[in-house]
Amino acid sequence: QVQLVESGGGLAQAGGSLRLSCTASGRTFGYHRTGWFRQAPGTGREFVAAISWNSASTYYSDSVKGRFTISRDNAKKTMFLQMNNLKPDDTAVYYCNSPVGLTNSPGADWGQGTQVTVSS
Repeated sequence: QVQLVESGGGLAQAGGSLRLSCTASGRTFGYHRTGWFRQAPGTGREFVAAISWNSASTYYSDSVKGRFTISRDNAKKTMFLQMNNLKPDDTAVYYCNSPVGLTNSPGADWGQGTQVTVSS
């Protein structure tokens, strides 16, 4: 089991940027495909991005492709989500997750979430 803690959320204006971090504890973080999901008010949790254990491959939802970049540093047990050109529709609670399945389905381990609010 991996414990995950997100940080870096906050308020941004449309067109602005935020960088989320997810720090893990536990020995298996570096062995798993990990990713980010988000949940807007009144909606279900949706896939945002995932990254392979060795950073060789990244995956994005169509709604964030070209604007968000996922990365990781296994030595620091940390994953990042750089969010650029933010839109009001990006407003949600963002969660990191491990291990993310090959179909981008979520795994068992979740962080507590960090709120991202984008104003127009």
